[in-house]
Amino acid sequence: MELPFTPNFNDKTAVVTGGAGILCGMFARALAQCGAKVAILDLSEDKAQELADEISADGGTAMGVKCDVLDKNSIEAARDKVMQAYGKCDILINGAGGNSPKATTDDEFFDQAVLDAPDKKSFFDLDPAGISFVFGLNFIGTLLPTQVFAKDMIGRQDCTILNVSSMCAFRPLTKVLAYSAAKAGVSNFTQWLAVHFAKMGIRVNAMAPGFFSTAQNAALLWNPDGTPTARTAKILGSTPMGRFGEPEDLLGTLLWLLDGRSSAFVTGIVVPVDGGFSAYSGV
Repeated sequence: MELPFTPNFNDKTAVVTGGAGILCGMFARALAQCGAKVAILDLSEDKAQELADEISADGGTAMGVKCDVLDKNSIEAARDKVMQAYGKCDILINGAGGNSPKATTDDEFFDQAVLDAPDKKSFFDLDPAGISFVFGLNFIGTLLPTQVFAKDMIGRQDCTILNVSSMCAFRPLTKVLAYSAAKAGVSNFTQWLAVHFAKMGIRVNAMAPGFFSTAQNAALLWNPDGTPTARTAKILGSTPMGRFGEPEDLLGTLLWLLDGRSSAFVTGIVVPVDGGFSAYSGV
């Protein structure tokens, strides 16, 4: 993987939650290429370790650790493993997140005619448990790892936290009520935390990816036969660059925000990486 530039993360310990996913897996690879010792935290220990083995085979240093970001005991157990192997965390990437069909409406706009239709899920049919799960996974799943790992950053130099927000934090997307609300919470939390830790020298920022095609959103973007859905056409029509993002499109922002030399005076920002989506009015 070719990096836009290569910061020096030698002797740094980086922790990536949701680290076995497509985007966060790429983050883990990039950090390892820059010399960091990378702990890949994921609910699937097998997938995390598989990625760690690939990184190690390429000459990097990485370990896979099972972790449930909604369970503080699980996070603390993961933190103990990381501490024993690599020492205190210097870089924390909160990348765990996702959506659920239980927190997603079938239609973009409410239609009273189908209010009681058994085959339609309207706003009034959304499962509170599903909404709680999605909000918890994205927001609480960012807060709890920060509580555990940021404690080891106190009193040390050049530590940083990077949260993964979303374009829907700026402009809520139709259908995905809970996910949009949760990511808006992540962006707000990023700003709050940056202020809270400013005197401690811990920088806190976020990136807000636009539209990337991943396993999590495949059902919304592609039909079973592989053709694009109507939603894909709307997304690309609202993205001035006219394409989905590629995972590598995030690397420049990632490395800039994590590199203390490049962004030493940058904290509390949420950077859109969206092909112009947030700037486009549609006309």
